[in-house]
Amino acid sequence: MTARQVRRRRRLRSVPLYVTVWVIGVVMVTPLLYALISGFKSTDQLSGNAFGLPSPWVTQNYTRILEDSAFWRMLGSSTLIALGTTALTVGAAALAAFALARFAFRGREFLFTLFTVGLMFPFAVAILPLFVLLRTFGLLDNPWGVILPQAAFGLPMTIVILRNFFREIPGEIEEAATLDGCSAFGFFWRILLPMARPALGTVSVLAVVTSWNNFLLPLLVFSEPTWWTIPVGVQQFQGQYSSDTARIFAYLVLSMAPALAFYAVAERQLIGGITLGATKG
Repeated sequence: MTARQVRRRRRLRSVPLYVTVWVIGVVMVTPLLYALISGFKSTDQLSGNAFGLPSPWVTQNYTRILEDSAFWRMLGSSTLIALGTTALTVGAAALAAFALARFAFRGREFLFTLFTVGLMFPFAVAILPLFVLLRTFGLLDNPWGVILPQAAFGLPMTIVILRNFFREIPGEIEEAATLDGCSAFGFFWRILLPMARPALGTVSVLAVVTSWNNFLLPLLVFSEPTWWTIPVGVQQFQGQYSSDTARIFAYLVLSMAPALAFYAVAERQLIGGITLGATKG
């Protein structure tokens, strides 16, 4: 069999994979394109021509939202809460994962098991006690009332991911650092974290996306619109303009745009971290 025949056979074997990827891509992109185009229509156009192109194009649906200060306030609130949650989650989880991965002490595996059990604990079950706890500490209508619980619920997954990466760092590197006079925290800060950059990028992306999409917790904590996040704003906007479907589509598209842009930028880091973890496993 010639080399040309081998390459041709490999290409034929890859055809089902390419077809599957294209089908999944079309299924995912089609709703986004439909929402984007529908935002340039009027409600009457949607009723008469739901799947056609706008005629004429109604740009006011988007410009009016972009001129609304409430939209930018919610965008800033979502960004602040997402960044705060990510910093707290990744920082605390990195320290915990370092201790669970590099130190041998009694009860280490039991403690790690407790964190893994947290993966099976649904957030909805904790709504009532969490609300009472936040009210007791005066954290209602306070961004910390969202950041702290989100970080707590994000710790199990983050610790599980980081611990596996930290355990793969060769012990010889730590021994060499110790011989050079590096403390345990110095090794963690100067050597371990830079080497685990793909894992840190992966858990950071997951934390940002999870916080950005969280709807139930901000709805529970914020009764005033001052700190409303984007998901809460979408729900309120939909209730306010329930008869203006085209404008709702425009609001949905603008609400998704920051998250999609962030994911597009961080996609390589996310996939690289997952791939590296799978390779090491």
